[in-house]
Amino acid sequence: MDYILAFEDAVFHYPDTVEPALRGLTAAIPGGCKTALLGHNGSGKSTLFLHAVGLLRPQKGRVLQAGLPVSYTKKELAALRRRVGLVFQDPEQQLILSTPLEDISFGLRGTGMPETEIAARCAAVLELLDLAALKDKPVHQLSLGQKKRTALAGVMAMEPELILLDEPTSYLDPLSEAQLLDGLDSIHRKGTTVVMATHDMNLAYRWADWIIVLDQGVCRAAGAPEAIFAGGELLQAMGLALPLLAELWHSLPPRVTAGHAAPRSAEEFKAVLSSLLGEGPGRDKGKLVVSNSRVELTF
Repeated sequence: MDYILAFEDAVFHYPDTVEPALRGLTAAIPGGCKTALLGHNGSGKSTLFLHAVGLLRPQKGRVLQAGLPVSYTKKELAALRRRVGLVFQDPEQQLILSTPLEDISFGLRGTGMPETEIAARCAAVLELLDLAALKDKPVHQLSLGQKKRTALAGVMAMEPELILLDEPTSYLDPLSEAQLLDGLDSIHRKGTTVVMATHDMNLAYRWADWIIVLDQGVCRAAGAPEAIFAGGELLQAMGLALPLLAELWHSLPPRVTAGHAAPRSAEEFKAVLSSLLGEGPGRDKGKLVVSNSRVELTF
């Protein structure tokens, strides 16, 4: 597996804090994947992101991008930030101009790009994230979901190889979350590696190809969602809840789940259980209602 970003025994200690934020962190993000970064507040997720774009530098250990150690010269940091884009949890920290179009084009102009290409890139990301009708609307009149998509569009317009998002769906209503996730899936299909720090275990389970679990500045586990959430003893020991679907699936008897891959969406779960309910001579078919928050099964 090729890794686009890696940390090797990285240590970082913020001034005036007792405990280090990273304490020998060794972790790697596979290229081309959708990775979810999990952990409690203070586990090191945001600190990892700040190191990934060179805003922080490890006091011990090193950070590698595309297999090469990150260089902290001004020129190399500028190149790194064109390859790796960071979207903050609070879009107000990222939006600096009056309208979505102005804000998205601002970073591109800083690269000296021709105006024709700037216009083309802005139009493409505005369309992709369903912001075209809002391109000239004052930013302060946008909803939180629209502001988050605008901040993402500004990063996407730079066409980085890797996009990092800190709690992108926090405080969003279901429609705004779906619009944001659709945009992320679109850019992922175009070849961009996407990493999302999130507390939403259900989202991580259904969305991610790869999971990294941080705790107290170290990586406790990394792997495919099916492996990380199977059983869940490690996560439960860390005080992290299991995704609802994973908990339900692994609570079923092995004779029921044998031969079936663990479903990672409500639709997959419903399809598997519906097929099981309809199997066997003389078995009555039941009525099954499954959502991301509840399951009802009646005969």
